Amino acid sequence: MTANDILTDRQQAATYHSAFLKACRREPVPHTPVWFMRQAGRSLPEYRKVREGIPMLESCMRPELVTEITLQPVRRHDVDAAIFFSDIVVPLKAIGIDLDIRPGVGPVVEQPVRTRADLARLRDLTPEDVPYVTEAIGLLTRELGATPLIGFAGAPFTLASYLVEGGPSRTYENAKAMMYGDPELWADLLDRLAEITAAFLKVQIEAGASAVQLFDSWAGALAPADYRTSVMPASAKVFDAVAGYGVPRIHFGVGTGELLKLMGEAGADVVGVDWRVPLDEARRRVGPGKALQGNLDPTVLFTDRDTVEAKAREVLDAAAGIGGHVFNLGHGVLPNTDPDALTHLVEYVHTATAR
Repeated sequence: MTANDILTDRQQAATYHSAFLKACRREPVPHTPVWFMRQAGRSLPEYRKVREGIPMLESCMRPELVTEITLQPVRRHDVDAAIFFSDIVVPLKAIGIDLDIRPGVGPVVEQPVRTRADLARLRDLTPEDVPYVTEAIGLLTRELGATPLIGFAGAPFTLASYLVEGGPSRTYENAKAMMYGDPELWADLLDRLAEITAAFLKVQIEAGASAVQLFDSWAGALAPADYRTSVMPASAKVFDAVAGYGVPRIHFGVGTGELLKLMGEAGADVVGVDWRVPLDEARRRVGPGKALQGNLDPTVLFTDRDTVEAKAREVLDAAAGIGGHVFNLGHGVLPNTDPDALTHLVEYVHTATAR
């Protein structure tokens, strides 16, 4: 065994015993761990500087840039976990889907997936399709030391909504029309996306990610019965595919208060909760055996420090007795958020929950 191997083993042991991973496993923690969705992003001036003139998808394919952006909030805020900088459509781009992320719009697909013949364009994803992901995570884990790295991917429903609609939507009329009108095609589409998503997460875990989060950003548009029959099987397939790695699996969606129990049943170890449902109520809905993540309203960070602390205290009080709580916002950091407000919030939660 080389000195580097010993160092790696020590690092892995330190990461395993980090506050974040302990909370995910519902073990006692020295303090409530904190990280923020979209913590590496437009709220940071250093992010805007390094991203200047570089399109979003291209920035996700430059390992050194991905490493720098992922590390920025860890350095600035002292968060308990890093989230891998990427985008949910990266695996789709990697397998050849003609799409782009347009500023002010979001992902736009040149040829939407509307027919069975279109499924042929969704080929398998292999590690060779995303070498920049493996390289970036290798760089990151060396830099992060004992700080865990969270890998992530978009859930099959959210990816399907972009593919079928051709871009962002408020009504999901085409996606839902397929779900209701051609359930066999819909099921095959989500199953295909589940395989692609699972492969993307496997690449991240095998490269060194200590946990993974599945973002079902738009699942809140679904009724519970539709989620259970038409979406949950695909999400469950993703979670089952990575279960053998033993890393915590987090599931998060926006406006999913009515789906929390089902999202946990899909296979998550940690259920993310947005700001609409208090954590004590979320615990009742999810049921026993799951850690919870959340859930301060991101807009609270635009108020004064006393208000931020008071609202954070409400979240911590609601989480009391859960037996596994990761403090986060109820959605991503908003672009105009003052970075100092985030730094102070991390410090407050750490201090207020020190054991």
